[in-house]
Amino acid sequence: MRLVQDGERVLLLSPRGKQMLVTIHDGERLHTHKGLIEHSDVIGIPYGSPVRSHTGELFYVMRPSIHDELMGLRRASQVIYPKELGEILLRLDLRPGREVIEAGTGSGAMTMAFANAVRPGGRVYSYDRRTDMLVLAAQNIERVGMGETVTFVERDISEGFLHHEVDALFLDVRNPEDYLESASQALADSGHLGLLVPTVNQIIAVLEALEGMAFVDIDVLEILQRHYKPVPGRVRPEDVMVGHTGYLLFARKIRRAPPAQPPLPEPNQREASSP
Repeated sequence: MRLVQDGERVLLLSPRGKQMLVTIHDGERLHTHKGLIEHSDVIGIPYGSPVRSHTGELFYVMRPSIHDELMGLRRASQVIYPKELGEILLRLDLRPGREVIEAGTGSGAMTMAFANAVRPGGRVYSYDRRTDMLVLAAQNIERVGMGETVTFVERDISEGFLHHEVDALFLDVRNPEDYLESASQALADSGHLGLLVPTVNQIIAVLEALEGMAFVDIDVLEILQRHYKPVPGRVRPEDVMVGHTGYLLFARKIRRAPPAQPPLPEPNQREASSP
């Protein structure tokens, strides 16, 4: 049985599905639309336990998942949805000990998912040219205790990447076709490349740029997701769904053999050709 400790992150979940993420500190209180919750009432109780606000409203104290943290983080840009994140993590083969580059950082949602996948022992190198984005992402990453796994790099990737021989690289930037050569140089042989783009035009531009480059196993896909109402008497699709969010493209880097050198002539042939 695990008990809530002072300083831990918790998810407060109402029976109607209302969610609130909060870091618990003794002596503080949470103001909700359903009343006040004293942090001291949460410390020391088992996860999964009920707690009530001062108005009697019921909440359950849950351990937050990465999905909860991703959907609840502070954002200043559009984040990649969980429906794409799972596919990206698997296709980039991210696991403990791996090293991965991402560009750009955005609000840190992808950074968080990458860091969770490669720890312990792995590393995320997150590139963005905007200071404000890096500051926000760093705050979000520190809030969930993953700061030691991430290196933030303020740099325009048109100047190339500072890290090389990484296992995977993901581009979520404008005009990714302009950075494929730099990505190839940063990736280890047999490394995984991933991209997210919002339009078919960009997919075409990337595919054209990949022609003749050291990448194989190229795949393009889109992921759609539809939720259903979890009510036994009237199970049906939700009225609203998240439709198109982006296209994913994946490829693997191959090792190019050096150009073959023409064979030297045998000694007797050289002598025969001598004047």
